[in-house]
Amino acid sequence: MSVKNHWQGRIDIDNGDTRRWHQVVQFWSDQHSKSAVGLLGYPTDDGVLANHGRGGAADGPQALRRAMANLPWCVSGSLTDYGDSHIAGSVYTNQKQYAERLSHCLTHSNVMLGLGGGHDIARASFLGLQDYLQQPKRVGLLNFDAHLDLRNPDNGATSGTPFYDIAQWCQHNNRLFHYACLGVSSAANTPALFARASTLHVTLLEDISYTPAAASSLLTAWLSGLDELYVTVCMDVFNGSEAPGVSAPAAVGVAAKDIIQTIRWLGTFCHEHGIAWRLSDMAELSPPNDTDNQTARLAARIGFELVGAMAAG
Repeated sequence: MSVKNHWQGRIDIDNGDTRRWHQVVQFWSDQHSKSAVGLLGYPTDDGVLANHGRGGAADGPQALRRAMANLPWCVSGSLTDYGDSHIAGSVYTNQKQYAERLSHCLTHSNVMLGLGGGHDIARASFLGLQDYLQQPKRVGLLNFDAHLDLRNPDNGATSGTPFYDIAQWCQHNNRLFHYACLGVSSAANTPALFARASTLHVTLLEDISYTPAAASSLLTAWLSGLDELYVTVCMDVFNGSEAPGVSAPAAVGVAAKDIIQTIRWLGTFCHEHGIAWRLSDMAELSPPNDTDNQTARLAARIGFELVGAMAAG
């Protein structure tokens, strides 16, 4: 099914600006100038299945489009949907293809929002951003997630290995690995993973300690000196009652409103401190496991907030 078929919604007849995403979206074949916001899908759960998670995230991008279609358009400029990255082969192959497509999209849109798919999208997004930048920049990786995703990929890449892979890439390319994981669960990561996080100097905030004030306090120092910010939101960071349709539902998690407040704070902070924030994505929405599209609607709201925060700069 063409991605165009998912962009359906209501049309309001009223005074003022009543546009919704489905009314402003254009497609790559129709794009004539640089857009304010671009979307790119990563429709695969191969990495999730390899990580022994629940399948279904491959349907995430299409569910996100349907859920975002009716959102009010509050950004100056246009929206381009670049469709989905080609999926064929191993997780590493899928990541490579997404990274190449994303790098190209970044030249045609001011900011990009990736639609996952498994959280192996994180390595693909990072590599695509690096290819687009073409020169060394101090890039911060901010992950809202119950999981550290620092597993060793010796048996192959999965949704649990992207940040270890990125750490290895940084080491091989003489770059700083600057990673923060907010909402991490002590019950969802082994002591070995926490030890690796310590060795790699990862900045952590546990789910039980998460408040907007705690997050902004931690991130103020962490963001210092950055040139670029990349933000990824794994939908399992939220409590399972708010987000049942994910690959690995959280027993505790973080309240959605608290993360939304942090996203808004990030947009203001990056704008005031000259940090380029041009890339975000969402991962592990699993529509077959959702209840009444509840998680899809939450993911759409998170996408709405990410786009607003990035475009505000």
